[in-house]
Amino acid sequence: MKKLKDNHFGGSWTEQKVIILEKYAKAYLQIMKGKPWKVLYFDGFAGTGDIVIEGDIEDNIIKGASKRIVSINNPIPFDICYFVEKDSIKASKLKSALHFIRKENVHVVSDDCNEKIKKMAEFLQNNNYKALVFIDPFGINLDWASIEILRGLGVDLWILAPTGLGVNRMLENKANLPESWWLRLERFFGVNRKLILNTMYKEYVDPDLFGGITKRTIKVTKATSKIFEMYQGRMKTVFNYTSDPYIIINRNNSVMYHFFLASDNQTAINIANDIVRPYNDLLDYR
Repeated sequence: MKKLKDNHFGGSWTEQKVIILEKYAKAYLQIMKGKPWKVLYFDGFAGTGDIVIEGDIEDNIIKGASKRIVSINNPIPFDICYFVEKDSIKASKLKSALHFIRKENVHVVSDDCNEKIKKMAEFLQNNNYKALVFIDPFGINLDWASIEILRGLGVDLWILAPTGLGVNRMLENKANLPESWWLRLERFFGVNRKLILNTMYKEYVDPDLFGGITKRTIKVTKATSKIFEMYQGRMKTVFNYTSDPYIIINRNNSVMYHFFLASDNQTAINIANDIVRPYNDLLDYR
């Protein structure tokens, strides 16, 4: 097996994810055309601008979301494109790549996404802008507070929720989680561990031959679906609606991610569902 390099991911779902986002961005800009406000695009985990998918013969380089977004001119371009990449080397590569396409009002910063979302929220509160936000986090490094701060700010949020590869892997079968993991999960969901425990685990009581009992706490079946339901439910405390997710699975038919839109606009959700539906129809997931 080849060692993965920067921005390598496996499977055609990677390209499908950015195509879904690109299609939505164009539909979004069509709706925003002629409106009395400006539009901002924000990407919190932007990478280098390219994604490399390893194939059977050779690596295939595809344009990442950032390059696709700054290339959009029709129906209108985004007034501001803002990209955050914590890795300074990747951020430098991204800046060079994007400024080759467009320089005006295209910003790339090397910083923590959670901090920059707070700054974006302040900007939206004080300026006549709407925003399309794309969050494709590394692991579960997005804090719930960064979602909650977007309430009522005219944001459409596309998020790749790490339901399988991130959260489900941390939720060990017998709930024997290290303290640091519980703290990370609490920040991710924005709830206390008791609620996570009650949602993701079930307690069994086993009687023995002499009248005693043994208690076992075991993770629920179809835990990844439960994780998504919980995260989607949390999203609905901030946004009025959420779309059907694009369910991303691996070669073993196990769920890795749920990619979905959260918005206060029902029309936005309808558009997202229409875009996602054909991709889910290709899945062999039950």
